[in-house]
Amino acid sequence: MSVSAPSAVTGERLVFVAGLHRSGTTPLARWLVASPHVAGLRDTGVWEDEGQHLQDLLPTAIDHGGPGRFAFARGMHEVETSPRATPALARRLVEAWTPYWDLERPLLLEKSPPNLLRTRLLQALFPGAAFVVVIRHPVAVALATEKWIRRPARWVAAPSLLRHWLRAHELFLADAPRLERLIVVRYEELTADPGAVLRRVGAFLGLSEPPPVPADVTHGADDGYFAAWRSLRPAPRRALAAAAPLAFERRVARFGYSLRDLRARPAPDPLLA
Repeated sequence: MSVSAPSAVTGERLVFVAGLHRSGTTPLARWLVASPHVAGLRDTGVWEDEGQHLQDLLPTAIDHGGPGRFAFARGMHEVETSPRATPALARRLVEAWTPYWDLERPLLLEKSPPNLLRTRLLQALFPGAAFVVVIRHPVAVALATEKWIRRPARWVAAPSLLRHWLRAHELFLADAPRLERLIVVRYEELTADPGAVLRRVGAFLGLSEPPPVPADVTHGADDGYFAAWRSLRPAPRRALAAAAPLAFERRVARFGYSLRDLRARPAPDPLLA
C-alpha cells in the first residue's frame, strides 16, 4: 500500500533518523544537518527537536512508558497496512513539521526514537523517503537508559531494558527487507570514525559532498558502561541468566553483538550478521 505525500514536501526529500534512546541518533542528526543540503527541525521548543512531539496523530514514546519501555506496546509498531496509512495523515504530519524546516534545503530530516518501529508506515506515507537507523551495543543502551531514567542510577532494570532493546530491534529487523532506502549505522563506528560514517551516509543520501567532520565526538563512551556491567551486583545478571542466557546471546548475536564478550567486533551491517 502506498499513499501520496502532499505539497512540495515529497517523500524523496525526507530523511527519517531512527534508533532507541541513547543509541546515538541525536549526534548523528546534528552532524547531518550541519550540511547545507540537509534541514533539521529547529527552534521547536520540544525535547531534542523531535518531530514526535510536534504532532498528536501518532503515539509518542512517552505515551507508552517512555525510554526503555515504549517498544513493548503493540500499538507502537505500525506498517503499511495500518488504517492510519492515509493521505490525510501524511498531510497533517507535514503541516506539523514544515514550520520548523528550512525548505530552501533539498533534504528534510526528522529524528524520533519511535521511527524505529514505524519505518514501513512512514514509507507508505512518504514514498521514496530515506531511513538512517542507528544501533548501539545493547548493554551500553540498557545502562545508559537506566542511568538516564533513574537518578542516581541503581542498575536494577538491566534485564528489562535488554529485552526492550531486543524487542525493538527484532521488529526493525523483520521490517527492514521491505524498506527501499535504508542505511544502518553503528554507534561504535560513528564515534570511532565519524568522517567515514558521514561520507557513507552522505553518499547514500546523494549529497554532493559529505557533512563536515564534527569536532564534538565522544570517544570511548561505552567503556564506562561495560565496566559497570562487569561490576554489577549479581542480582541483575542472575535475572538475565534465569531468562535463558543462550537465547539472549543468540538473539543479540543476530546484530553482531555479544553479552559475553562485550568488545567483540560487530559485523559491518547488522542485517548481514
